[in-house]
Amino acid sequence: MRGDATLPDGKVTFIVGDDEDRIEHVSKSLLCVRSEYYGKMFGIGMKERDAAEITVPKTDLASFTAFIDYLCTDQLDLGEGEGEQARRALVLRELAQMYQVPRLELLCAQALQESVGPASAVPLLEAAHATGDGRLLAQCRRYVADHAAEVRASGGVEQLRDLGVAKGLLGDALDQVVELKMGAARTAAGQRAAP
Repeated sequence: MRGDATLPDGKVTFIVGDDEDRIEHVSKSLLCVRSEYYGKMFGIGMKERDAAEITVPKTDLASFTAFIDYLCTDQLDLGEGEGEQARRALVLRELAQMYQVPRLELLCAQALQESVGPASAVPLLEAAHATGDGRLLAQCRRYVADHAAEVRASGGVEQLRDLGVAKGLLGDALDQVVELKMGAARTAAGQRAAP
């Protein structure tokens, strides 16, 4: 941030979500250096350059605070608990995409891939389907197929909301049944052919 006269002076307060919670006194210069979006927002000639407050309507305070904290400290905080961490990583990844912070987006994608487990596989599968994340979608589908009993015991099946995802999982299950039957038929044929 040193020596760049184009960076704005001052701080900004974010008004977050429907409850209009406040995140106060965030350095505009730091935001510009860490986010291309804010670099443009607070750029020369833009009306927001001198704004004291910016409204962020479509997110929750905890997630946006984690986003701002990441920009300020380069530390990713996904919260506590498997379900909360996966949910926060999803929200932070969306914020990273929106505010053009590619490193945070990659860190969130990695955290999501690492958080796939019995309780999180189905919600993550639906989120991957909704956001078009093919890599996470494939990983979750494979996890559900390989750990069906654990996913079912965790309540994952009951969590399904998206009919398209349900149809996809049913298709995966039917494909596995076909593979099992073909494998059994090959084994039986091999046993009959053996002398």
